[in-house]
Amino acid sequence: MEKTEVTTAAEATRPCPECGSAVPVAERYVDWCAECGWNVDPAAPDPAPGRLAAARRRLVQELGEQLASEVEEAAAGGARPDRDAAAVLAFGLALLVHAVTLLLVVGGLALVLLGWDTGVQPVIGALLLGLAAALRPRPVRLSKDGQVLHRADAPHLFELVDEVAGAVGTTGVHTVLVNAEYNASVTTYGVRRRRVLTIGLPFWEVLTPQERVALLGHELGHFAHGDIRYGRITGGALHALAVWHYVLAPTPAERLLDRFVNAVTFLPRWVAYGLLLLLDRLTLRASQRAEYLADASAVRAASPGAAVGLMDRLLVGDAVEAELRRQSVVARMGGGRTGREVREAAEVGLWERLAARVAAVPEREYERLRRVSALRGHSVDHTHPPTHARRRHMAAGAPVAALVSCDDARAAAVAAELAPSREALARLVIREYAG
Repeated sequence: MEKTEVTTAAEATRPCPECGSAVPVAERYVDWCAECGWNVDPAAPDPAPGRLAAARRRLVQELGEQLASEVEEAAAGGARPDRDAAAVLAFGLALLVHAVTLLLVVGGLALVLLGWDTGVQPVIGALLLGLAAALRPRPVRLSKDGQVLHRADAPHLFELVDEVAGAVGTTGVHTVLVNAEYNASVTTYGVRRRRVLTIGLPFWEVLTPQERVALLGHELGHFAHGDIRYGRITGGALHALAVWHYVLAPTPAERLLDRFVNAVTFLPRWVAYGLLLLLDRLTLRASQRAEYLADASAVRAASPGAAVGLMDRLLVGDAVEAELRRQSVVARMGGGRTGREVREAAEVGLWERLAARVAAVPEREYERLRRVSALRGHSVDHTHPPTHARRRHMAAGAPVAALVSCDDARAAAVAAELAPSREALARLVIREYAG
């Protein structure tokens, strides 16, 4: 029998059309050249539209590198970077915005109570009070979009959260919310400002146990270091200015009255927009500083290697969401009893398949994604520094031992507590996921 030569996908190469270097060819992944950068980013997405979005993208890029250097210098000197003048100015501007809201309340009450003999003033006063109600700071409600866990539901998970919280210098949370997003966050909810940790199960499942510790360290680090952008004063002021910008937005000039209203609101509209941009810039600096400090908490709790691995997992978020959409679409294509059986079968082992898929991503693909991250200025959202700057900052420090360890036995105990949530969210993803 004639012998045939077999070349595996890992061994297959092709010449780079730009520099002629050997380019490895791997199924499912982009062919690109590490020498000259050919095809490293073949499908760069269009940026989000809008003036405010464009301004925020520029601010993220400008501040990201600058703040990384400042935080690294402060850490090298053994100092904790304090809030700078921008944070103080942001707080003062926020108080001014709330003072305007208070004036609306006082003016509205005065017109309602003292102007009954005119008939018109109470109407104007009621409108002012309605506007003030829309502008007021309001407590966040606990989201119902996910599985809510309390301490009795998941004692091992809360024990891990408490240990990480102690390692980064804060206390634990009252509630854990598990949802189907590729993200994680912390916030407070209700009038009593109870703490909630939100864990996106697709994100959690693709992390190693120690990377999960890094994730908890980062999120709980926000409670330890604070973030004025999400405080009642500055967060409420950002909301109020956004409402002003919406209320004063120009209407289509179809009639003479429309043109008159647009002309009257022109100056207030641009004042509100300018103040929104200014407060956004002032708080963005403080918010990005808080992200770097939270990253330092992740390193301290879980080790630099685990924290850097966490940053790499952020880069495959689009691929994870695309895979979940694909599995959902495939499972929903059939109808009748057979279709139902296919959907039920797809729900079983969904998270294990997803974790295996991400674990199989080669280092070369991560390197490409890291280069794309630097080219695009990838960040989690407009409040986060560029991911590549955060990764470099984490990797630049001296090696330190993890303060919290999550071994296989502990990870298994937490997984057992999350089993009901994993089952419910697998059903949700297969039947309704839209990404």
